Amino acid sequence: MKEIKSIVAAHEVAVRNGEASALATVVKVDGSSYRRPGARMLVTENGQLTGAISGGCLEGDALKKAQMVIFSEKSMLVTYDTTDDDDAKFGVGLGCNGIIHILIEPILPEVENNPISLLKRCLEDREEKVIITIFNSREKRSVQTGTCLLLSETINAQNSGADPLSDSLQSFARDKAEEVLRKKHSIITPVDSQFPLQAFVEFVPAPIKLVLIGAGNDVIPLTRLADVMGWEMVLADGRSEYVDPIRFPMVSQYLVGTPQEVLAQLTPDQRTAVVLMTHNFNYDFEIMKGLFPYTFPYLGVLGPKKKLEKLIENLETAGIQLEEAQLQCIYGPMGLNIGAESPEEVALSVISEIMTVLAAQQPTHLRDRQGPIHIDESENA
Repeated sequence: MKEIKSIVAAHEVAVRNGEASALATVVKVDGSSYRRPGARMLVTENGQLTGAISGGCLEGDALKKAQMVIFSEKSMLVTYDTTDDDDAKFGVGLGCNGIIHILIEPILPEVENNPISLLKRCLEDREEKVIITIFNSREKRSVQTGTCLLLSETINAQNSGADPLSDSLQSFARDKAEEVLRKKHSIITPVDSQFPLQAFVEFVPAPIKLVLIGAGNDVIPLTRLADVMGWEMVLADGRSEYVDPIRFPMVSQYLVGTPQEVLAQLTPDQRTAVVLMTHNFNYDFEIMKGLFPYTFPYLGVLGPKKKLEKLIENLETAGIQLEEAQLQCIYGPMGLNIGAESPEEVALSVISEIMTVLAAQQPTHLRDRQGPIHIDESENA
């Protein structure tokens, strides 16, 4: 989501400067690559790049082709075969061992719901969305439909610049969007066995929201790392002198008050992590009690295990009996075991644990993983 935010912001700057631009999107990967489908890069006519479609290996060539797209105002599908032993033609030994298909589309401001407009709508709220991009990898010189639909439970937006979609294609898109929303991961699927069209049906979740209860100095490195990740942040504390935008410039919402006043303004969802870091047992307890039942996936408690045990005992005394599923979303002491000591190391440990939990993964060394490290988006429909 951070990449989408950066691309939308860069496009707005380009528009103000009167510069045309194009959007490059990885729509399919056969084998391995540094970036997966959904990776994007905005290219302006003066060569400014925002985002990335590789580890830096393909950007130079993609820049030249994007400027051709800007000039012609016609989309282009480009394929890079990094399985070729002679990959020096890209200017560097890639070592990715994959075939990467990249769709480059001109961004025409006069076109309603152009690709950037659809991306911008992904940032308007915390609703899960699906972006559908249709491409023809067998006939690359043919007209590419491109990024054409944004769908969610409340949105059905079509790129008016693309060829009008037939009723059957729109029905196909809605069916696949429902499937992707249900499974919560992207797929790449043939549109019709009679035609060479394929659809990249991309799941776009809401950004992770980090609710920080506590504004001590040890929270500062946590906000810095979360900002690098592109997470939304809410900071709350009962001490107004601590909740200072100068100390926490990356935070988007600041809350000051009693636990009850803070709780009234919190709206945690399935992409929210809450961490209790006030170093005030009673304040943490009131927040923990007020958030029950826990409908969000991660509640982190700073401090030793005995502190969490005492918090749970107090909840039981208050008449709140936690079930096993509710206990499973509470992490205390919070963080992965990476040998963290300093506040910065603890922040890395906590950020890593939150990522693991929200991605429904088990922390392990990638070298010990059997098979590929990424989900295969391909679907043989």
